[in-house]
Amino acid sequence: MEERNREEESQIVTDALIALLEAEQMEEFRAEFLAQHPYDQAQVFEEVGAEKRQLIYQYLSPKEMAEIFQAIDLDDDEYEPFLNEMETTYAAEMLGEMYTDDAVDVLNELDKNQVVSYLTIMDKDSAQEIKDLLHYEDYTAGSIMTTEYVAIPANSTVRSAMTILRNAAPEAETIYYIFVVSEDNVLVGVVSLRDLIVADEDTLIRSIMNERVVSVSVSEDQENVARMMKDYDFLAMPVVDFQDHLLGIITVDDILDVLEEEASDDYSKFAAVSEMDTFDKGPFTAAKKRLPWLIILLFLGMLTANLMNIFKATLDQAAVLAVFIPLIAGMAGNSGTQALAVAVRGIATGDIEEESKMSLMVREAGTGLITGFVSALFVIGLVYFWQHELLLGLLVGAAIFGSIFIATLAGSFIPLLIHRMNIDPAVASGPFITTLNDIISILIYLGLATLFISQL
Repeated sequence: MEERNREEESQIVTDALIALLEAEQMEEFRAEFLAQHPYDQAQVFEEVGAEKRQLIYQYLSPKEMAEIFQAIDLDDDEYEPFLNEMETTYAAEMLGEMYTDDAVDVLNELDKNQVVSYLTIMDKDSAQEIKDLLHYEDYTAGSIMTTEYVAIPANSTVRSAMTILRNAAPEAETIYYIFVVSEDNVLVGVVSLRDLIVADEDTLIRSIMNERVVSVSVSEDQENVARMMKDYDFLAMPVVDFQDHLLGIITVDDILDVLEEEASDDYSKFAAVSEMDTFDKGPFTAAKKRLPWLIILLFLGMLTANLMNIFKATLDQAAVLAVFIPLIAGMAGNSGTQALAVAVRGIATGDIEEESKMSLMVREAGTGLITGFVSALFVIGLVYFWQHELLLGLLVGAAIFGSIFIATLAGSFIPLLIHRMNIDPAVASGPFITTLNDIISILIYLGLATLFISQL
């Protein structure tokens, strides 16, 4: 109920702002629009359409538009159309007013010639800061850090540090952590805003700073950075080079974006989709992304069909065997996918370290034995009750037991092996494990059936 009321109130505000745009009442629109939260401004900005956005560009300064563009939630390929709506000079100034890391995220999605054009037009200092970040590899700490932070010399007093903080605060992304550097910009400590406020003005920063600073290398993978910030509950993480020079910081809002991006990426791989489909994509775009994986899985599925053909003689002699193939393959696929999910999640969260990999394998082996044995007992009873054939029940039960045991081991071992090869374990996705387990389960089931066909 509360959520619906908020949506209704938001729509009322949006309608009122659109009406002000249509009436071209600039002052009234600015007063009402700028009173909204940047997220709500971004929602209105997206909804009004290209024609009315031209009026917004006239009514708002590049700095005011930068706040909206930082709050807007767009796919990678949607930045360019919005920028193309603006005059080139306006767009360049807006990008220059954005936090450096946010501007870099946008520019990374544009054509190189367009990037050069914007950098040439914008303020030289802003352009240089953006250039410094653009050369870092994607998905590293350097690619998501910002250079808008507060740093103070270790030999300064609290009084001078507060002066530095007041001057730097308007441009900084966060002021809750103030990083302490030596004369040659080596990171030597950190001071919280609380520490500065309660300390005596004549106290040296060196005497109140925390020297045990947790930092990350500029080349560190962004997923590892996200894990560290979660473990330490940091609002910001300093980024350093190999000589511990402070290069920038990564803030918690950027880490939230990383977590969402990594989760979507892992989920898409787990579902065997090259990129996560979104609802705003057309059927042809979605099909283009899904088809390559489906074709690969089709060829893998042909192995299953070929196995069925190899055991054709066995199936011809006892047609009832075919009835249980979906059951056995399905049980193997389900147990393998469960083990896969546990392993991939453990790798992604860092819970699985080198010393615990063997423990995981032993645990999954035990789990496979228990679940396989219990499932086999159920199947033997059900088959006997249905077909009144104890040997058939034992055959299906044995196949279920072996398939679940091996599928559980495969589901945990394969992602560990792939991770060991420095490949994302999420590529060992559900469909691949399921197809592999189909082959294994059919081989076990029909292999056993061939051995005991004379007694069926």
